[in-house]
Amino acid sequence: MYYAYVIKSVAFDYYYKGHCQNLAKRLQEHNSGMTKSIRPYIPFQLIYFEEFEILKEAIEREKYFKSAAGRKYLKKRLAS
Repeated sequence: MYYAYVIKSVAFDYYYKGHCQNLAKRLQEHNSGMTKSIRPYIPFQLIYFEEFEILKEAIEREKYFKSAAGRKYLKKRLAS
């Protein structure tokens, strides 16, 4: 399975959107500082994810999450 996910910094109002095959491992990688660009925002918590059988679908959903419409969708979805 593949996942499109959103993580949120515990200390800051910062969201990161991505895709992966193993959510637990990827979250651990983010929190250990393996992603240089988001190190200042550690630690993170997983706040939303969707599961896909095809990698291409997960990548497309990640791209959607990063768009204006996707950010609006996530804001509405996470508020409820």
